[in-house]
Amino acid sequence: MKKVFLWSIVIALGGFLFGFDTAVISGAERAIQVIWNLNVFEHGLTVSIALIGTVMGALLGGIPSDRLGRRKTLLGVAALYLISSLGAALSPTWLPFLFFRFLGGLGVGASSVTAPLYISEISPARSRGRMVALFQTNVVFGILVAYLSNYAFEGIGENAWRWMLGVQAVPSLLFLLLLLGVPESPRWLITKLGKVEEARKILQIINPDTFREDVIAIEASQVVHSEQSENLWAKSNRFPVFLAVVFAFFNQVSGINAIIYYAPRIFEMAGFEKSSSLLSTTGIGLVNFCFTLLAMNFIDRFGRRTLMLIGSFGVIGTLALVARAFYTQQFDAVPYYLFVYIAFFAFSQGAVIWVFISEIFPNSIRAKGQALGSFTHWFMAALIAFTFPYLSEQLGGGHTFSFFAIMMFLQLIFVWRIMPETKGTSLEQMDKTLVIH
Repeated sequence: MKKVFLWSIVIALGGFLFGFDTAVISGAERAIQVIWNLNVFEHGLTVSIALIGTVMGALLGGIPSDRLGRRKTLLGVAALYLISSLGAALSPTWLPFLFFRFLGGLGVGASSVTAPLYISEISPARSRGRMVALFQTNVVFGILVAYLSNYAFEGIGENAWRWMLGVQAVPSLLFLLLLLGVPESPRWLITKLGKVEEARKILQIINPDTFREDVIAIEASQVVHSEQSENLWAKSNRFPVFLAVVFAFFNQVSGINAIIYYAPRIFEMAGFEKSSSLLSTTGIGLVNFCFTLLAMNFIDRFGRRTLMLIGSFGVIGTLALVARAFYTQQFDAVPYYLFVYIAFFAFSQGAVIWVFISEIFPNSIRAKGQALGSFTHWFMAALIAFTFPYLSEQLGGGHTFSFFAIMMFLQLIFVWRIMPETKGTSLEQMDKTLVIH
């Protein structure tokens, strides 16, 4: 079990880079806008180009995961992070900057498919939620470190933004080196290559008491999910496909990435000075990290659905309060509302999404299903990041945050009436849980 935990920590470092790459642009976007004299459209593209790459990486990430394996795909992801961070930091003009940020986005997208997938496939059922949530914990830790790093580099001169982006090369190189000591997913070895003996040795390390039964269950599930189920869009897969798409959609229409990407700008909209905005943004990162850690300790005890119910009520209330603050122009409490919002989000959607999507699909199509859920998540993230400056300017903060609150009310209905509970169920037995529901 100790080795499984260490492997999961290494893979979760991909989550750290995912979070860092996602949030680091918040400290650099305004300096880049000024230096290259970008108009509104170019500025929106600069912020969202990594997300466009992420959408592509998520859409295509299941292909190398299935064909090359989870481990080789993650090695490619680490290389993309390294090249992107150095390239973006050293870019002489706007177009090369866009290209390297796009490469980083490809890495984020592929990482969001492959890392949770890998961890779910090596984790015992009783602790799978906690193990996969380790990935999300590292995502929010990466966001926090990006905010702190941006704050630290803010005052060092006109090239501060280059240091903000370039420092990511250090953990990227570490991730690349540590991956060399991680084995391939045993479920992939059996279902894609038929290497039962090699997989058995890895499963014996993972769970010495049940590894023989695990091998039999994986082989049996491969027989059950044969020709028809290899197709993601087969009738038998409709319910998990529906769950993944709807869950990922709601995750983003909560407004989370609008707040993460544009947090300093939102605080300035609410009347705070630039230095206070950056510091408040760091506070958001810290709250996000602490409550994701808390959720990690409860997700296998209380279950995915319970966390989602608690979080849905919390984010509806806090988003409504932020909207009201913009309508009444009384902004004093906005930072506190956003901190509480982040706490509820981190405790529910933030911790649950990658766990839930990584466990609801059969072995034969898990990479494809994970890619679909991840693609939906990042497509919506890109759409919201690209349109948020325009919408907040045209509609105002009140209408924008009201929209997010209404979407979260619809999510509450989805969780209450449709979402099944998956805690403690082995990946091979998940079909029964979904059918019974």
